[in-house]
Amino acid sequence: MQQDRIIDSYQGKEKGPLLFVLGSIHGNEPAGTLALQELFSMLKEEPQKNLRFNFHGRLVGIRGNLRAIEKNQRFIDKDLNRQWTTENINRITSNPITSLDSEDQELRELIDCITSEIANYQPKEIILLDLHTTTAYGGIFTIVSDDPKSISIGLAMHAPVIKGLLKGISGTSLHYFNTKNFGISTTALCFESGQHNEPMAITRAVSALVSFLRATGAVKPEDVEHRHDFLLKTHAENLPSITELVTVHSIKQEDNFIMQPGFTNFKKIKKGTLLATDINGNILAPCDGMILMPLYQPQGDDGFFIIKEVKAEINHIKKAAP
Repeated sequence: MQQDRIIDSYQGKEKGPLLFVLGSIHGNEPAGTLALQELFSMLKEEPQKNLRFNFHGRLVGIRGNLRAIEKNQRFIDKDLNRQWTTENINRITSNPITSLDSEDQELRELIDCITSEIANYQPKEIILLDLHTTTAYGGIFTIVSDDPKSISIGLAMHAPVIKGLLKGISGTSLHYFNTKNFGISTTALCFESGQHNEPMAITRAVSALVSFLRATGAVKPEDVEHRHDFLLKTHAENLPSITELVTVHSIKQEDNFIMQPGFTNFKKIKKGTLLATDINGNILAPCDGMILMPLYQPQGDDGFFIIKEVKAEINHIKKAAP
């Protein structure tokens, strides 16, 4: 299956960052993979349209969970985007691949692929973008680490930035892609382009990818068409620029968690609002805020997130970012 892992790659004549973009790390989220395919087609055509076009660095598009993609499921045995811990990766890479379950094998193949790309290109900087969609409708957004550069790139993609979410979950690709683990400057962020089956989710992801290339210096600002910025700004209209996590409601399969209908990303809620039910009864909002990623699918470890806007930080973050 490893031969299908790489969607495509594109390398400029001038050295620059090694950009990894993950699509479909959850098998029922096809938009990221489809957007990458479209982006690579655009990149290959661009030099014929624009003789001044110059790409800096190397871009590698990677399919996430191949086995889950085949079945159009979030995962087979366990959520692949909760397995990226150093301890888990050490266990996986030190055991025979035949002894591993589906997601362990996927992670082993991903690590082998990424390690090979780094060894071949020898970059001075790595930047990861993980493309996702959600089960709920609502606005686009980016999930960032505490790294100012991650936040800066997120803001440059014209989508609300969600801070602190990595403290509410563990083992995501964003947790693993950091300078300590790779030994060179490493930045990571995630882009959520809409609902899983929404046709516009692919289009938004393409525009986000173009903005990502500009924000990382891979392409020049003058080479980016204004329609990409316009599209992203339109879908982020009236949404907060920066928010932070307040709380997350974690769940287990045996909880029989059922989200109440009608919740969308960024919908404002009041403390005491009925959000969901499980085997113990009603689940009420513990505080005021906005709902994020309410779960409307059978598989998943998080029922919902509650976030709040942080207006006072916007100017400070923009000044601190490189």
